[in-house]
Amino acid sequence: MCGRFSLTATPRELADIFGTLETEDFPARYNIAPTQPILVVISGDRQKPGSNLPDRKAVLVRWGLTPSWVKDPRDFPLLINARAETAATKASFKAAMRHRRILIPASGFYEWHRPSKESGQPSQAYWIKPRNGGIVAFAGLMETWASADGSEVDTAAILTTHANARIGDVHDRMPVVIQPEDFSRWLDCTTQEPRDVANLMMPADDDYFDVIAVSDRVNKVANVGSDLQEPVHVVSRPVAKPKESPAKSQLSLF
Repeated sequence: MCGRFSLTATPRELADIFGTLETEDFPARYNIAPTQPILVVISGDRQKPGSNLPDRKAVLVRWGLTPSWVKDPRDFPLLINARAETAATKASFKAAMRHRRILIPASGFYEWHRPSKESGQPSQAYWIKPRNGGIVAFAGLMETWASADGSEVDTAAILTTHANARIGDVHDRMPVVIQPEDFSRWLDCTTQEPRDVANLMMPADDDYFDVIAVSDRVNKVANVGSDLQEPVHVVSRPVAKPKESPAKSQLSLF
């Protein structure tokens, strides 16, 4: 899953990477949490002059998707992540998967390794960022929820997939990463149906991310400084459990 992430790029950097108009200046954010506003990139309605590519727009939405058919969000769970394997068929996500796919810019994300209670070991936070630096684009879904009084709230969730080998010893899930050469195809909900972009929802290469142990200060939403990403020493990295053979794991499908 992905429960916290960071975005510290400048508007100019984002405009260059995603092909959007440069947005107004905004502060670097080191600890973005659910329900907070996040910057997302959507496909525009028009085409750029002299190009066959659609405009892309950067907009702010609330992190935590609310399907349009929900009557009262207070009675509905906060959907910050959507499983890539089932998003096209789940009632909460299938409309967005077909019609409202987005990109979510990030400098990286945080994940926690949570040992078993029997081990007696505390949870350890990790800062996970692209090994070569720069900005990563998470695959996302967007929905607009309208209240009875007509007011609207744009909301979003991050798509996740099974973790690659590098991240798998920390957590079994990771965000889906869309590469720049696939931005247009992912955002194109006119000609590209969910089955056409299914091959994009795979784990990033094992060497794409660096995994860095950090302090538990990131646990508190009120902590927002760059010190959250400073490395801390850990005696040893957790080791992923070996995957079960298909014959042994059939009963764990649910």
